[in-house]
Amino acid sequence: MSTPQHTPQQRIRFQLAWNRLLSVVEEQAQVLIRSAFGTATREAGDLSAGVFLPDGRMIAQAVTGTPGHVNAMAESVKHFLKVFPPDTLRDGDVLLTNDPWKGTGHLFDMTMVSPVFHDGALVALFASTLHVIDIGGIGSSADGLEVYHEGLFLPILRFFHQHKVDPGVLAIIRANVREPEQVEGDLYALVACNDIGGRRLKSLLTEFQLADLEQLGGYIVEQSAQAMRQAIAEWPHGTWHNTLVIDGYDAPITLQASVTVQAGKILVDFDGTSPSVTRGINVVKAYTDAYTSFGIRCLIGADVPNNAGSLSLVEVSAPEGSILNARFPAAVTARHIIGQMLPDVVFGALRQARADQVPAEGASSLWNLHLVGGEPLAGATQEQQHALLAGRRFNATSFSTGGTGARPGKDGLSVTSYPSGVRNVSLEILESANPLVFEKKEYRQDSGGPGVVRGGLGQTIVVRHADPQAGMIIAAAFDRVVHPARGALGGQAGAGGRLELGSGAALRAKGRQLIPAGERLVVHTPGGGGLGDPAQRADASIERDVRYGLVSAEQAEDAYGRAAPSP
Repeated sequence: MSTPQHTPQQRIRFQLAWNRLLSVVEEQAQVLIRSAFGTATREAGDLSAGVFLPDGRMIAQAVTGTPGHVNAMAESVKHFLKVFPPDTLRDGDVLLTNDPWKGTGHLFDMTMVSPVFHDGALVALFASTLHVIDIGGIGSSADGLEVYHEGLFLPILRFFHQHKVDPGVLAIIRANVREPEQVEGDLYALVACNDIGGRRLKSLLTEFQLADLEQLGGYIVEQSAQAMRQAIAEWPHGTWHNTLVIDGYDAPITLQASVTVQAGKILVDFDGTSPSVTRGINVVKAYTDAYTSFGIRCLIGADVPNNAGSLSLVEVSAPEGSILNARFPAAVTARHIIGQMLPDVVFGALRQARADQVPAEGASSLWNLHLVGGEPLAGATQEQQHALLAGRRFNATSFSTGGTGARPGKDGLSVTSYPSGVRNVSLEILESANPLVFEKKEYRQDSGGPGVVRGGLGQTIVVRHADPQAGMIIAAAFDRVVHPARGALGGQAGAGGRLELGSGAALRAKGRQLIPAGERLVVHTPGGGGLGDPAQRADASIERDVRYGLVSAEQAEDAYGRAAPSP
C-alpha cells in the first residue's frame, strides 16, 4: 500500500487537528463520567469513548476507559453499520446494543453509536460504552447456564429516531431491570457524551476548513500502522508458546497460546485452549481480541496511538467453541475472569523473546465485590431468607484488585487494577449509597511473590451489612485462588486469593452465596509473582519491606534467606 505524500505544512496541520481530535474524545469520556448515574462509570471509569470514520474504522479513543471496552468497541461499530448502513442513518439517530457478541462481551455493557452529519453529509460516528448497575436476569453472577439467564438482551436497534427517544425501547428496558432510574440515567449519559463529541467535531471541521474526516482519518490510521510496523521490526522474529492454567468454575481451565512475530504483523493463536463451559465465565471473541491485543501493545508499540491502523497488525485466532471464542448462547457475564488473564498468557510467550522487558504474572482479573440485599437466594433456609428480605434492596459493586507482577527492574504495583485500569470506588461512597460497613481495607502482608524484584501485594477487605439482623449475598467471580500468579526467571509465585466468613468458614470463589445476618465477609485478594532469584534481592529493599510491614520477618528469612532487621 502506497502512502500519500504530504507537504510539511499538511503534516503540521494534521498533527494540530489530531491533537484537537484527542481532546474531543477525552471530553466525550469526561461528559460520560460526570453525567452517569452508576458508580461503575462515575467513580471507577469503567467505560470507553471514541470516534470512527463512516466506514467503521476507529481513528481516536479517549485515554479514559478500559481495554475490554475500547478495543472491543473498535470492532463493534462495524456490526452496527451492517444492521444500519450509512445511507439509512439520519441526523439525531442513536443506535444501541448490549449484544455480547457484537459489543463488549456481556449484557451489562451498553454500547451506543451516534452518527454525525456536517453540511448534510455523514462525516463520523461517535461510540461509547458503559457498565450498567443491573440488566435483570440472575444479576452479576457466573451461575447462569446460558445468556438467556443473564438478563435483557438488546439487539442492535434505534434508541433515538432523529432526536426523539423510542418510548417502546425505553419501556422494555425499564421493565426488565431492578434499578430502572439508574439504568435510564446511564443511557441518557451515553446519548449526551456522543452528542458533545459530535458538536465538538463539527467545530473542529469548521475551524480547520475540512469537509469531512476522510483525509485526516486516513493519515492518522496509516501513520499509526507505520509506527506499529516499526515497533514490530525492533523485536526478534519467531514463534513462542505459553500455557496458563487457571481455576475455572468447577474445574481448571487451560489457556494455550502461540505468539508469532513476523515482518509487519503479530499473530496470536489460542489453539489448544479449553472448550467453553456451561457457566458464565465464557469469553466472546471480541473480548479475547481486546485483551490479547492490549497485552501485545503493552510490550510492542506501547507509544503508538490505539486505532484501526495499529490494531490491524495484531491478528488473534481462537477455536470456535473454545472458552475464548464462545458460541451463542453461552453464558458470559463474568467473562473478565478469563479475558483479563490474556495479557499474562502472551507475556509468557514473549518473555522467551525478550526476558528483560516482560513482567511476571499478576492477580490480573478483578476481584470485584458484588453485594446485594433484599433478594432471595436459592438453597437458603426460611430463617435465612427472612434475614435476606428484611434489609432494604441494594446492589453494590466495589472494584477491588490484587497485585501486579514484578516488572523488569521494579517491584510490582500493589492493589492495582491491571490490565483493566478501572479505579477503586471510595468506601465513603459505597457506604453512603448502600447499607454496608467496611471494617478493614489494608495491604495483605507477604502476598507479593519473592524475587529480585517483588510482586505487588494484594489486600484484605472486611465488610458487613450495616443491619446486624439482615443478611446479604456475595456474587463471587474470582480466580487465582488455586492457581496463583507465577513468578518468572527464578521468582516465586504470589499468594493465592481467599474468600471466607469472619467466623472462618470458607466460601467458594465463584457463585452467589449467603453472608448470614451478623457475619462479616473477609476477602484476601491475590498477589503478583516475583522476578529473579530472591536470594539476589538487595538488603535495603528487604529491610524497607519489613519495616513497612509489606513482608514479615518470617518471609524475609524463609524466602530471601535474610534475618529481619532489628527494630
